[in-house]
Amino acid sequence: MTTVRRAVLTLPAAPLGPDNPLPALRAPAGAGAHAVDPRTLAELPRDMARGIGRAPLRSLLPAPVRDGYGRERTPAELDTIVIENDRLRVTVLPGLGGRIHSLHHKPTGRELLYRNPVFQPAAFALNGAWFSGGVEWNIGATGHTTLSCAALHAATVRAPDGGPMLRLWEWERLRDLPFQVDLWLPEDSDFLYVGVRIRNPHERPAPVYWWSNIAVPEDRRVLAPADAAWHHGYERGLRRVPVPVTEDGADRTYPLNSTHAADWFYDLPEEQRRWIAALDTDGTGLVQTSTDPLRGRKLFVWGTGRGGRRWQEWLTEPGTPGYAEIQAGLARTQLEHLELAGGAEFSWLEAYGPLAVDPATALGDDWTAARSGVECSLAGALPRTAVDAAYTAWREGAADSAPEEVLAAGSGWGALEVLRGGYELPGTPFPESTLGPEQEPWRELLRTGVLPPSVTGAAPGTPPVPPLVAPLVASPWRDMLETAPADPSTEYQLGIAQWHAGDRAQAVRSWERGLKEATVRWPLLYCLAVADREDGHPERAAEHFTEAFADHQGTEGGTDREGEDGADREGVRATVVAALGREALDALLAVGRPDRARTLWHRLPEPVRRRGAFRLFDVRLLLAEGRRDEARAVFDEGFEVADLSEGAEILGELWARVTDELLPDTYEFRMRPS
Repeated sequence: MTTVRRAVLTLPAAPLGPDNPLPALRAPAGAGAHAVDPRTLAELPRDMARGIGRAPLRSLLPAPVRDGYGRERTPAELDTIVIENDRLRVTVLPGLGGRIHSLHHKPTGRELLYRNPVFQPAAFALNGAWFSGGVEWNIGATGHTTLSCAALHAATVRAPDGGPMLRLWEWERLRDLPFQVDLWLPEDSDFLYVGVRIRNPHERPAPVYWWSNIAVPEDRRVLAPADAAWHHGYERGLRRVPVPVTEDGADRTYPLNSTHAADWFYDLPEEQRRWIAALDTDGTGLVQTSTDPLRGRKLFVWGTGRGGRRWQEWLTEPGTPGYAEIQAGLARTQLEHLELAGGAEFSWLEAYGPLAVDPATALGDDWTAARSGVECSLAGALPRTAVDAAYTAWREGAADSAPEEVLAAGSGWGALEVLRGGYELPGTPFPESTLGPEQEPWRELLRTGVLPPSVTGAAPGTPPVPPLVAPLVASPWRDMLETAPADPSTEYQLGIAQWHAGDRAQAVRSWERGLKEATVRWPLLYCLAVADREDGHPERAAEHFTEAFADHQGTEGGTDREGEDGADREGVRATVVAALGREALDALLAVGRPDRARTLWHRLPEPVRRRGAFRLFDVRLLLAEGRRDEARAVFDEGFEVADLSEGAEILGELWARVTDELLPDTYEFRMRPS
């Protein structure tokens, strides 16, 4: 019989650390890596161009930036939920975005996924921390979800066949939408079924993004039912190319045939069954299929170049084989978003399992025969009609079923929004019991019309607290803030809501009003600095960033708050110092003030200066000061920037200013051709 149980997985893990305490007022750092240049956009099919241009993120609000992790790994216990029958064992990480860590086929003893032997965050999610391996559920906007390293709600539910089913659910805050992922194993089935539903409980339409990303060993052939694909590289192009052999004569269905990192979005015909497979040299491997609404299929490769190899090493431990990703999404490409009408939903069913195909066919040069071989084997293992029937049984008989045993808790943001809006969401409860300290000020605003004082209204000398960000910054919350009594805390949060809505001039006015009465000024000064930089006033931005850093330094004293020990207090201080110091250093260097930047550098605590990100600042400072040999010495000593962004090229650029020598492998993270 199928079982669902709690378990523990022990892995070498780097702690996530604290979230960045500054509100994420800017667009994601790696957004440029997924962009399309305007000339290319004008040449695309009209519906694709519309999808690419639909509701781009202006900021990451209200999600927090997660950049507090490092690179030191020690054994750690991760909570898991295991779904198992006689054929498959599925290991899920509810505290890390609901990631499927392992899909083990028991009759053959094979792991069907690429399973990372460590937990090592890296800056690939929209808001920072992300890790490689397994199957991830990406919702929100183009890129890896802000929930990559967040806890989801989890509970058992009755599956359509009466057995146990695992439900994962949460409220996605970038787009203000609840979603659920239901996983179950029918008895004696070789396939894991996954039912997904995204609901829009609002009256207004919402942009929707979904891609299921599946990591597989890279020494595979990837097959999909298409003769063409849309190729996207880090040079920001998007063009339609033939499959499997491209214009340069290389068969790109083998990940190791690509030199540079790239996406291949397969152009599936409308009537075609949706599937994608990754097969070994013996013709066996993993297949993923779905009902028709999950239209897109994609292959991502790191490439065999030095940059791709370095990223692969960065994400795991030395000696681990590389991986590629096969993916499935709602649109043709990951650059597009769909529109979901108010009160409507998107729902579909996916299936994951083993597949065996005659290797002479699957790996042969005849692409039509190879595709047909996979299609035939899949039809025998799991007919299309069976997938459609499973979806109907799930959607009509199980998707709305109430959870039975709660296995894990997610955030309280969904509960807060349900409390405000009175939404009825059968199957995905967000009870008030899940509300926590982060939501409490907003519940108080909802109840009384008054926002309690936060960091901006704290008395001088109290330890700084990460500022709150309006939870969903939709118009009802903004309306409440506008009618609440005006004080620095309210003006700060109102400005954030106005900024998120695109009303930047009003946001600046709110922050300036709050600054006049604030006793702790750095959060408001930070917001004004970002506004200055975004509006093209770098000198003024540098002044505001520097003033914010100085204000924080001047309000560090005071007594501990109730329930806070000295270590917690020092940790909060270090987090804020590092965040503000980074912003101020970058702003001062951008306006050619290395003297003031060096003065600020010396005010940073020594443990902060030793971090890789600040060693990188030291290189920039030394070069700005004309001390090239000392900058080279920092490189030679070695450093690692734990939160180096996807597509970042700064290490190579700085190295080129130091020497004409080849960039060492340890600093080679460039993902596009020179």
